[in-house]
Amino acid sequence: MTRWSTHLACLATALFAFSAQAQTAAPAAAASCEAQAAEKKLAGAAKNSFVKKCESDRGGSTATAAAAGPQAACEASATQKKLAGAARTSYVKKCSSDGGPKSAAETCDAKAADKKLAGAAKNSFVKKCLADAGA
Repeated sequence: MTRWSTHLACLATALFAFSAQAQTAAPAAAASCEAQAAEKKLAGAAKNSFVKKCESDRGGSTATAAAAGPQAACEASATQKKLAGAARTSYVKKCSSDGGPKSAAETCDAKAADKKLAGAAKNSFVKKCLADAGA
C-alpha cells in the first residue's frame, strides 16, 4: 500500500508542476507579444490584432489554430505575392474558401486538366508552367 501512495503522490506533484508551468507559459507568451507590439509602436486596433495573432501563432488552442490555418496560410501567400487593398482582400477570401493556397504543381496540373492535355503535351505544359511560377 505504501508504494501506491508514493506513486500517487509523485503523480499529483507532477500534474501540479505541469499545470503551474502551463499557466505561467501563457502570460509569458502574451508579455512577449505585447513587447513586440510596443517595439513596433503599434496602438489601438492594430496592436490588438497583432497581439491576438501573435498569441495564437505561439500556441493558441488547437481548434483556433486549425480554424485559422487556411486563413493564415492565405494571408502569408498574399504577402508573398505582394498583394494589397481590395486585391489582397479578394484573394484571401477566395483562397480561404477554397481551403488554402495551392502549390504551384497543383495549380499547373489543374490548368493542364482544364485544357485536357495528356502525355508529352501535359508534361511540357506543366514544366513550363512551373518555370513561369518560379520566376
